[in-house]
Amino acid sequence: MREQHAVIAGRARFLLRAQQQTPPESDPLLRRNIHRLEKGLLMRPRKVPFALEYIAETVACFLRQQRANEPASDEIRWAADILQQYFAVCAAASKQVAQLALQFEAGWQQPGGQKVPYRYDGLPSLQMHYDDFLLLCQRRRSVRWYLPNPVPKDLLEQAVAAAAQAPSACNRQPFRFLYTLDPTKAAEVAALAVGTAGFAGQLPALMVVVGDLSQFAENRDRHLIYIDAALASMQLMLALDRLGLASCPINWPDIEQNETKMETLLKLEAWERPVMLIATGYADPAGGIAYSQKKSVAQLLVEI
Repeated sequence: MREQHAVIAGRARFLLRAQQQTPPESDPLLRRNIHRLEKGLLMRPRKVPFALEYIAETVACFLRQQRANEPASDEIRWAADILQQYFAVCAAASKQVAQLALQFEAGWQQPGGQKVPYRYDGLPSLQMHYDDFLLLCQRRRSVRWYLPNPVPKDLLEQAVAAAAQAPSACNRQPFRFLYTLDPTKAAEVAALAVGTAGFAGQLPALMVVVGDLSQFAENRDRHLIYIDAALASMQLMLALDRLGLASCPINWPDIEQNETKMETLLKLEAWERPVMLIATGYADPAGGIAYSQKKSVAQLLVEI
């Protein structure tokens, strides 16, 4: 029932966002549609024109966001670059698109930038071999025992910067990382999760991964907060390891009384859901780690 209520509240929030006097800095509709345009520009063979069913909506959303966010944010500049490339490809093939191009150009008169699709061989080279990456995955283990040393906020910021690079459906990134560096508050929040008895009281820092259902207009997308947040969380924990911090993902089971307490404690909106908790800190060198035998490749990789 809580998820149903959150989905409904999220849909209402999604629809009402367009009526706000001051729209938020990031708009999920704009992010989704701009990413759809990117995929259309990458398509083989490319259809010209394309996106006729949503390009007017996209331009209107862009102009609204652009007027409300001065100076232009990175999101606005990305959207502008993609729209400029889209109109360069499609304006001559459609009177409707040509008219929308004029509207866009009247509202955005800056030169095009570099936030556009590029070739795979344009990716930066990386001097990391598979064996090194496998070792990183093997050494990142769930650590429950930490030194009392404080965790610098800038290390969390670096880890989140890595997490932000994770794939996300239509690039909406429907999550955020709430954190505390206060061991007392970390213990209070961690105690709400099942399975933290015995070690929750000595966590130097804690993050709560929260999904945002207001990023979606359709019920069918309700599971994306869990998928996208989990993808980002794994990259975050790998980054924490490289920054010298250990971590432990903590399961968040769907227990109503705990949900209510978490909602109150973190002041969550009706459309937000906790996905997981992540403890972090400097590992106690003498602390134990579960062996946790993993399934074999043969068990996990199955041909269809």
